[in-house]
Amino acid sequence: MNSGLITFEGIEGSGKTTQIRLLSEHLHSRGVQHIVTREPGGTAIGEKIRALLLDPGNAAMVPLAELFLYGAARSQHIEEVIEPAIAEGRVVLCDRFTDATIAYQGHGRELPMNVIKVMNSLAAADVQPDLTILLDLEAEKGLARARARNDSSGDRTGTRFDDEELAFHCRVRDGYLELARENTGRIRVVSAVSSPEKVSRQVLAHVSRRLGLD
Repeated sequence: MNSGLITFEGIEGSGKTTQIRLLSEHLHSRGVQHIVTREPGGTAIGEKIRALLLDPGNAAMVPLAELFLYGAARSQHIEEVIEPAIAEGRVVLCDRFTDATIAYQGHGRELPMNVIKVMNSLAAADVQPDLTILLDLEAEKGLARARARNDSSGDRTGTRFDDEELAFHCRVRDGYLELARENTGRIRVVSAVSSPEKVSRQVLAHVSRRLGLD
């Protein structure tokens, strides 16, 4: 495999950003052509949608509107960034993708799963991850990490999702674990409890096997 889409998933505070950065540094050292991107975001339009979705001031946003905004950002992201990169033979490292919509809007918001699947199908078309790293830890620990991160950065408001009750984050985590059970060939569950260095070694092992870097 010389190119493809590798996605990172997990609840708030699971360390996705750190692990993507560490993996990107390793791939760079090996001369593997790749890009790092995220959802929602990754494009000028997507980043504007991201700001709307994460703004704590938009607490009144209804779940269906939230879902459609994610779909709009993803459609733009795929056509503008993901598909061209893969066509050029590069690996795409993406912070969240379609699994996040199932976990957050399906399990977390409890929107009908058939609606989620239709939206994912329309927005993502035929683009599917080749490998997904699910960074897993208890929802309470993840939420505590996220809120501590916000405090240390001076952003004491965080995002709309940081402000959700613990039960919401528990549903999201359960949704991710259900996806992992249903997609054992694609999703690799990595405990996010250990130090970033230990987690990175596990992530690298999975990615190296998928990319043939061993």
